[in-house]
Amino acid sequence: MMSDVTPGNSRFISSAQDSPHRDLEALVRRHMAHPFQKPIADYNREALAVALAARDAWNPQAPLILDAGCGVGWSTQRIAETYPDHFVFGVDQSLDRISRGKPLPMPANALLVRADLVDFWRLLAENRIRLARHYNLYPNPWPKIGHLARRWQGHAVFPVWQALGGELECRSNWRIYIEEMALALSLLTGQVVLAEPYVTDDPMTPFEKKYLASGHQLWRCRIDLR
Repeated sequence: MMSDVTPGNSRFISSAQDSPHRDLEALVRRHMAHPFQKPIADYNREALAVALAARDAWNPQAPLILDAGCGVGWSTQRIAETYPDHFVFGVDQSLDRISRGKPLPMPANALLVRADLVDFWRLLAENRIRLARHYNLYPNPWPKIGHLARRWQGHAVFPVWQALGGELECRSNWRIYIEEMALALSLLTGQVVLAEPYVTDDPMTPFEKKYLASGHQLWRCRIDLR
């Protein structure tokens, strides 16, 4: 299914950071105290309306799963097949990546949506829509020290995740990213969240397959926000 991904040529992440960013806790607490107020773009409101209409046409009672940053949609396809009684939104901001995923035999219980996740997450929360599961698989690590606020755990939208609920899983091939995510989720929820090594022989995404073929250690953290 992922034969067009060149194996074994992915570089290891290089960063001046050797541990979670020293400013992470202060940044997360600031974002928790001051909700993100950026106006929401109309095209993202339209995207959510289309997504919900697709779910309602299939089964209005179906629990929702969000595959955040789905890329070409391989993970969305896999998740939908794994949870056939759920409806899966695969969301990515790149129309090019989503369009390349169109040839995939997407199950009837899944839809690829072009939207900005920052707005899409907030719209779900605004409409009090809860998730059964929430995947964040191999997000852009933004490894430079000055890029902390670009990582999801350091972004102003991050506290919204708690309102969405669901079983949340984040994966990366950069240990520090997952350690930061675990720390940020612990601060957000008061639960103990741990970074853990992850091993699989059945990769869910092209990146996961590529990293495994390149000899990278995979990491993940999980939390139940229900």
